[in-house]
Parts: sequence; structure tokens; C-alpha cells
Amino acid sequence: MPEPNMSVWTGRVDIADGPNASRWHQKVQPLSLDCEPGIALIGFACDEGVRRNQGRVGAKDGPRAIRAALANLAWHIPRPVYDAGDVRCDDADLEGAQSRLAEVVASVVEARHRPFILGGGHETAWGTFQGVMATTDPNVDVGIINFDAHLDLRADEPGNSGTPFNQMAKWCEVNGRKFSYLCVGMSMANNTAGLFERTEALGVKYLPDFAFDPPQPVDIFGHVQEFLDTVDTVYLSLDLDVLPAETMPAVSSPAAHGIPLGWVESLLRWIQRVQKTVAMDIVELNPTLDTAQNSARVAARLAWGVVSEWGNEG
Repeated sequence: MPEPNMSVWTGRVDIADGPNASRWHQKVQPLSLDCEPGIALIGFACDEGVRRNQGRVGAKDGPRAIRAALANLAWHIPRPVYDAGDVRCDDADLEGAQSRLAEVVASVVEARHRPFILGGGHETAWGTFQGVMATTDPNVDVGIINFDAHLDLRADEPGNSGTPFNQMAKWCEVNGRKFSYLCVGMSMANNTAGLFERTEALGVKYLPDFAFDPPQPVDIFGHVQEFLDTVDTVYLSLDLDVLPAETMPAVSSPAAHGIPLGWVESLLRWIQRVQKTVAMDIVELNPTLDTAQNSARVAARLAWGVVSEWGNEG
């Protein structure tokens, strides 16, 4: 298990307002073997997949930036949250780093914590998925929901930030598992005809970004609920480039259209309240492109919302 750097957890202390005025930096604790079950934050400090994908590198610093933005947010969670440190990729061995991430995710789940992974490029997803599947009974149908402007179903070899969901599909085929994948916010302009042929062949579901324009031509929540009803558990991935560029410029590939932050927050809450999510990652924040840390604040707000939902589940 990586050793967490707890120095990032610092911020304001509201002494005059009493014990219920806590913030995250006062509550998050380092993960240890004897911790009571809670929520574990795992960093994946890697952008080798982005580099291979000819993108703008810098997402390896995303985990620290998200933690720093979370640190000063208000605490409303009755369950413990732990920092499990970072899995790093400093030597271009992406596959090795993904395997280590999978091992950490699996060990966290086996210790009865719920993993929340802070990427890193979207190559993070292949590591998260392997860890989830290593700890899931073969008879359980795992649904994959990806908020993303890109399908990330490319068949490139070796893998990169654009291939993780194709890697998952191939894994499911080899292991006799059902591949259930819903992509929310996909951009028609940024996915080739070849990728749409693959979605049809694999039975992939998707909601395009323009479906969120008023008036909504489809029942967004109904489509998501229909997918949720077909699976037993959910692995959730949030690529920040699903948001419009004016909201989220600090990613490798900013979205010309995207879907509004309010929609993303509402859908994330909706999905959590079904209480099927077993793991989530949030990826592609590139702090080198972040003016005044505004994008980090958006990423932290989204992470804060999901973890708060988990921490208050009945």
C-alpha cells in the first residue's frame, strides 16, 4: 500500500464555531490495516496514457491538486474517509502502474472500504476496473458508467488514455463476463464512425452531449435508470472533459460543447442514491493548465458530492 503524504491536508480551522465546523483536512486520516470500514482515496499519479495518446501531459499532478481543493471543503460525513496514497508511474511503465493500482483497489475493497480514485489520465480506468473485477463474484453483473466526451473504445496497442473501455470489453469477452457500458455526454464530433461501429457491435449505450440541450429530446434520468436496472453493481468513471471548456479548461482535450456542471452533479447524485456504486474514479485534471485552481475546485466539488453521498448512505 502506498504511503500517503498528509501534508496536503491543510486549511482553515473555525474554532469559534465548535466541533461541527470541521473541514476535510481535519477529518481525513491515513489508511492503515486496522481502520474501520470507510471510504479510501487512492491517487493514480500518471499521464503516460495521455502521452501515448498524443495529449497534453500534466494529469499526473491531478491527485494532489484535487486533494488540496478538497481539504478546505466542509465536512458533512458520519463515516471515515482515508487517504491511501498515490500509485505512481514515473518510468513510462503504464501497464505495471495499472496493475499496481488494481492491487491497491482490490486490497481496499477486501478491507471493506469503498475506493475513490483520483487520476491521472483516463488510463486510470483500466487499473480501477481490474481491481473491481478481482473482488467481484463472477455471477454479479457490473455496469460501467462513464461521463466522457469520448467513448475511449479505441483499439490502439499498447493501451493509452483512449483505450480503457475497449480493454474492458476484451477482458469481459475472454472471461465470459457481460460487458455493460453507458457513456454519458459523448460528443459526436469527437468520435469517429469506426468507434460508433464498435459501440454497435459491443451493445454500448450512450447519451450524446446535445441530448442535454433544452428542450431535452430524451428522458435523461429515465435512460440512466433503465441502465441501472439491468446491472447489479456500478463502476463509475468521470472524465472531466465531459464538462464545457469554459467550466473545465484544464484537461488534455477541452470540450467545445460538453454537458453543464449542474447536469453532471444531478446525475451523480441520482446514481449514488440507487446505492449500487462500488468504486469511482475522476480523471484528466491537468493542474499545469489550471488558472487560479478553478478547475481543481470543480473537480473537488464533484468528488465532494459523491463521497458525501457515500458517507451518508443508510
